[in-house]
Amino acid sequence: MTTTATGATATSTAVVSFDRVSKVYGDVRAVDGLTLDLHPGETVALLGPNGAGKSSTLDLLLGLRTADSGTVSLFGTTPQEAIRAGRVGAMLQSGGLMEDVTVEELVLLACDLHPRPHPVGEVLARAGIASIAGRMVNKLSGGQEQRVRFALATAGANDLIVLDEPTTGMDVTARQAFWATMREQAEQGRTVLFATHYLEEADAIADRVLVLHKGRLLADGTAAEIKARAGARRISFELEGAIDRAALRALPFLASLDITGRRVRIQSHNADATVHALYGLGLYPRELEVAGLGLEQAFVAITEAEEAKKPC
Repeated sequence: MTTTATGATATSTAVVSFDRVSKVYGDVRAVDGLTLDLHPGETVALLGPNGAGKSSTLDLLLGLRTADSGTVSLFGTTPQEAIRAGRVGAMLQSGGLMEDVTVEELVLLACDLHPRPHPVGEVLARAGIASIAGRMVNKLSGGQEQRVRFALATAGANDLIVLDEPTTGMDVTARQAFWATMREQAEQGRTVLFATHYLEEADAIADRVLVLHKGRLLADGTAAEIKARAGARRISFELEGAIDRAALRALPFLASLDITGRRVRIQSHNADATVHALYGLGLYPRELEVAGLGLEQAFVAITEAEEAKKPC
């Protein structure tokens, strides 16, 4: 028995379990031998470039598609059985909303259909849409539609909440309120799995980050662990006078070099050695900063390293 980052206890039965799961579409292996477990109370970010297999993974998890090989289980049973039991809520990008109804009518329908419903007023308030409850669904903005989808996903007492690009179209205030609500859900022992292109959200919100690339799991850990795995650090400084680009490109352990005006930005696999060599060139950098990579740079570094393994 283990404890998650939120303090929830993980039992022997995983909330989500993928065991050597593969899914192929023609010549494309969308999911390639994926094995992972998710546990109660975890908030997990699913990252990957376009074509990484994120949507296919979520489709398999929700029982919308069937694996060609391997096993997907939720709470020790099939996805379909878990969903029928009301244990799973999902907020997906695909699929439209019923239009000729009000927001409240649509949310009330979702509550009525759920085996373990919440009061409709509570669901509307949690999603921040109580003030537009009487508005027709076809009169909503993109951000409002997202909040309605969130309300539908949390209409009942789900143990797993699956979110696909949940804050697309939301303004900053709505995004902050949304993630505050998600933190509350995780603190109550629910598992939250979300796919996102907003890497700063994954960095700030997720207890655990999964990096997919061409259907395979490249990295699995906290955001800090993912950043450390990239192995490089950022060096930033300004130089006076003429900048010798060739000399900078020859610095040891250099991973990348960017020069904008007087500002030089370097990624290095050994920051101490790179900075020592910088002074050895007789240069005197101003406003020198050395820091670890952000999650976005680490994500790019990990996927680029994977691509570099391909035979020419």
